[in-house]
Amino acid sequence: MADRLTQLQDTINTQADHFCNISFPGFDRSGSQTPQQQQQEDYAHLFATLITRCAKDIDVLIESLPNEDTSTDNQVTSLRRLEQDNKEAGERLEEVVRRGEALLEQIQAALADIAQSQLDMQHLQGENSNANPPT
Repeated sequence: MADRLTQLQDTINTQADHFCNISFPGFDRSGSQTPQQQQQEDYAHLFATLITRCAKDIDVLIESLPNEDTSTDNQVTSLRRLEQDNKEAGERLEEVVRRGEALLEQIQAALADIAQSQLDMQHLQGENSNANPPT
């Protein structure tokens, strides 16, 4: 829960930054915009979009927080379920690591065979060139 609260606080801080950084465009009386005013309007649109997204994120984070009706028994049950899930994930990870190590050993053995074959080929080529000197 502390992580969600931290996320919520960070998102609220981000929202506050958006509100502080937004600049509203100014228009002259003729109705035409200068390039600077157009750029300000583009920034205002960008910040409006960021503020909207951030507000949605805040809503989602608030909805994800446990409500007051959550009992200690429900929390304990949830923690036990999470511990079991964590244990199962750990076991799956250990199995993947074991298979990875076995595969690594096979690859290393194959590389050693390839290297030995190359050495044998070089040795044979050396013997053949020594046995048949150029004339």
